[in-house]
This record gives sequence, C-alpha cells and structure tokens, in this order.
Amino acid sequence: MKQLNVIGLDKASAERLSAKLNSLLANYQTLYMNVRGFHWNIRGESFFELHDKFEETYNDLLTKIDEIAERVQTLGQTPLHTYSAYLELSEIKEVANLTDGRQCVTELLNGYQVLIRIQRELLEAAADAGDEGTEALMSDYISEQEKTAWMLTAYLG
Repeated sequence: MKQLNVIGLDKASAERLSAKLNSLLANYQTLYMNVRGFHWNIRGESFFELHDKFEETYNDLLTKIDEIAERVQTLGQTPLHTYSAYLELSEIKEVANLTDGRQCVTELLNGYQVLIRIQRELLEAAADAGDEGTEALMSDYISEQEKTAWMLTAYLG
C-alpha cells in the first residue's frame, strides 16, 4: 500500500520529485550567481541596457529559487542549501569575470536552455505523480522562459 505525505501524494513519488527539484534548484542558484557577476562586471556600449536587464533577471531568479525550495518543503523534503551541493549537481557551470555583453547574454541564454529542459522533465514527472502544484509551477516557468529565450536570441541576432 502506498504511503501518502501531508498533501496526499505518494511519499516515494514526492521524494523523487524533490530530488529533481533540488537539481533544478542547484541550476537556478548557479545561474543566479552568474547573472549577479554579469550585472557587476558588464562593460561597453551596452552597459546601461544590460546592467538593468541583468538586475531584473537575477531578481526574478531569486524569486524562483525561493519558490522551488518551498515546493521541496511542501513535498516533505529538505531543499539543498549549500554552494558545494549546488556546484556538484548543477549542469550550468560557473562563469567568472565576463565583461563582454554578447558573451554574458549567450551564457544567460545557455542557462535558460538548461532550465527549460529540466523543467520539462519535471513537468512530465509531476504529471505522472499527480502533483498539480509542481506541474503548475513548471508550466509557468517554461512559458515565461521560452519567451525570454526568444528575446535573448533576437538580441544576439
């Protein structure tokens, strides 16, 4: 017989989803720190435009980081909270000391591509587990980030 957690989901399924969410969290944290660096270090003719855009982006990423960690908690698990764990799990790699706007935007786009792929995997796993809360979160993130990826691609020409 299946054991259910406090929100009525199978505990084993919730554990598997939480592991995937923690992997997503690690990727978000790494991208967040990369974008903070882009914001601080950007140089050149696109400084004003990109400095503001990167601040907007890292604030959005920070909101999503909190939502993902809270979703892990809602599923009855513990969110990762150390940089060593993030770096171990993240597919997005640290980027240091970039000052060129095009390179920064390219790295941001690459990060969003990773997030979108992982979120699609989570969307499917959440559907299989009957976890509408995680499904809704992932669906919202995917819709928003697909548009952002299109815009970043347009910016790069």
